[in-house]
Amino acid sequence: MIDLKLLREQPELVKLGVAKKKFPCDIDAIIALDRQRRDLVTKAEQARAAQKAANNTMAELPKGSPEFKAKVAEMKELSAKVKELVAQQDEVEAEWKKAYLTIPNIPAADVPLGESDEDNLCLALWGDAAREYPNAMPHWDLAWFAKYIDLARGTKITGSGFPVFMGDMARFVRALIQFFIEEDTEAGYVEVSPPIVVNPESATAVGQLPDKEGQMYYMPEDDFYLIPTAETSVTNLYRDEILDEAALPLYHCAYTPCFRREAGSHGKDVRGMNRVHQFDKVELLKWVRPGTGEEELKSLVEHVCGMLKKLGLTHRQMLMATHDLGPPHAKKIDLEVWAAGQKRWLEVSSCSLFTDFQARRANIRYRDGEGKLHFVHTLNGSGLAVPRVLVALLENNIQDDGTVLVPECLRPWVRKDRIGDPRV
Repeated sequence: MIDLKLLREQPELVKLGVAKKKFPCDIDAIIALDRQRRDLVTKAEQARAAQKAANNTMAELPKGSPEFKAKVAEMKELSAKVKELVAQQDEVEAEWKKAYLTIPNIPAADVPLGESDEDNLCLALWGDAAREYPNAMPHWDLAWFAKYIDLARGTKITGSGFPVFMGDMARFVRALIQFFIEEDTEAGYVEVSPPIVVNPESATAVGQLPDKEGQMYYMPEDDFYLIPTAETSVTNLYRDEILDEAALPLYHCAYTPCFRREAGSHGKDVRGMNRVHQFDKVELLKWVRPGTGEEELKSLVEHVCGMLKKLGLTHRQMLMATHDLGPPHAKKIDLEVWAAGQKRWLEVSSCSLFTDFQARRANIRYRDGEGKLHFVHTLNGSGLAVPRVLVALLENNIQDDGTVLVPECLRPWVRKDRIGDPRV
């Protein structure tokens, strides 16, 4: 959530940020609710003070005297008034909190304004998207695709969007996960193996509620959500905690399966492995001091790009325009790889700066050398997600015989230099 002090003192700045993201959020109404709840708090405190004063006066009066009886009547009236004010306060407080949580984070100053992908800004390109890939084809057209990535049986077991990896492809996926984790831990990220289901408080803390209910799988009997990303679990490691300043910055990485309903997805974007409901991903998270977020974002992006370079994948860094920023994002840089078979860019990582937005929701603070408390700033990014990295590796590395060349960095785990069946 945004700083309440900022909302009260600079409402026009908040309105501008909301307008840039085009979020349906009535700032004036939220400010009015804030005033109303504070006014009710003041009135309730005044009524309690009057109640206490009347009680003290009554204690000094003779019991049964007319003055005593008058004070008893006054006490009853004040008690009823306090109860009424507290009930009103609770009702307005709940309404205000619900509305307050709808205010998105303010975009960073260098985020481009935009309403479509055409407004995103390319910051850097590695490789050559114009390079010829003579054997490239969409991965779902590989003669052996269904043998190793069995979408039909996945649909039978669960439903569409739940692939089954078989044989060499299962090993290839496992190799990607192992490669990602090894690269991340060598870069200083501490590995975490978190739960893959979370409670509503955890989903709210990272900004997925109230916003992404329709994209998450929900278990009503337990009031749990399947995680759409390890960010949801791992950010909450430090919820309601005070960290030592000396511990910052904190870096964590986590491998988990991820689950997304992908409501509304259709057309060519959902063919093959482009968009699935269950997938494997390694997530990177940072908790840092205020003022260091931009440099931390830069180093996060550079680290993920380093893995893409080792995989030999042409990729680009895209500074996302305001249309593509979710509620908690102040800034987001997407990394996209070139899939030669489909002749299109596929997003494989979103590296995001949230400033103190998540930390305020999750109440994650640190104590500085003078004993003062401050909210940390948080960042996260995919490091990396399997499906579209897998897609690009398959489409870009098809050999003359129909097999796919395995990047050298994956061979220690795949234990082969090629996967797939050669053409007969």
